[in-house]
Amino acid sequence: MTDTHTYACDISIVIPIYNEAENLPDLVARVDEAMAPSGFSFELICVDDGSRDDSARILRDLALRTPWLKPRWLMRNYGQTAALQAGFDAVEGRYTVTLDGDLQNDPLDIPELVRTLEARSDINMISGWRKDRQDAAINRKIPSLIANRIIARVTGVRLHDYGCALKAYRTELVRRIRLYGELHRFIPVLAFEAGARILEIPVRHHARTKGVSKYGIDRTFRVVLDLLLMKFMLRYLHRPLHFFGGAGLWMGVPGFLVCVYLTVLKLCGASIGGRPLLLLGIMLVLMGAQLVGLGLLGEILIRVYHEPEGRAQYRLRPPPEDA
Repeated sequence: MTDTHTYACDISIVIPIYNEAENLPDLVARVDEAMAPSGFSFELICVDDGSRDDSARILRDLALRTPWLKPRWLMRNYGQTAALQAGFDAVEGRYTVTLDGDLQNDPLDIPELVRTLEARSDINMISGWRKDRQDAAINRKIPSLIANRIIARVTGVRLHDYGCALKAYRTELVRRIRLYGELHRFIPVLAFEAGARILEIPVRHHARTKGVSKYGIDRTFRVVLDLLLMKFMLRYLHRPLHFFGGAGLWMGVPGFLVCVYLTVLKLCGASIGGRPLLLLGIMLVLMGAQLVGLGLLGEILIRVYHEPEGRAQYRLRPPPEDA
């Protein structure tokens, strides 16, 4: 499908900001150093996610003397996912690039990522790979390695580094993705679900020199829960009855057979009122019926989702080009 949208610049750079007052002046300067000689027109959209330090004021002052800096200030701390979505809603460039505000990602990689997108018409998104990661092995690298392998195995989207914030997109893809909750970690999965073809390439990575990391051990548990959501969305989003109904049948059929067995015993004169098996059979039948009903409700909701606004369950792509 041909993109007919009119773009104001070549590249929109989106950076969520939370308590990065020490890094902001250097961040803006580094983006300028990377983009000024590149030949691309660009805008820098820094989204302040309710910072509690001087980040908001520093962004305001930098924007007064930097015409391509277009900050956004959120009313409170909504989280990285909401900040990214706020940036995506504001982009006006043909390509969208994201990176973190802690200067561990290198803005010098941005022009190369975009040139690769320009050269590869079959690619919609490029995901950075921190191949030589400059983080503590025990606290960050090893848990990240394990998480990346689990996510790739569960979702089927094979990437080495899901956590790298440095990514480049064709903006028409960004407009097909809606972020909520804490799904910023799974943007490649959402992009894949939206029909994107993803390329992963190594990028630079630097150790943090200012500020403190915003990640804690509780992030691991949230990732596990979000991973379950991603697996469900990839496999059952458009057919929830197959998931809930299948689980319901696995419970309901054994429960029904148990109840039939106990009924036969009762008809033969046996006492079944005090048997735990009776409670088990009734419980399995009720749980199975509830799950099947939940699956049917999900099917109705999916129909409501697709029909009123004409949302398609598929996306077309141009015919293949001759090799």
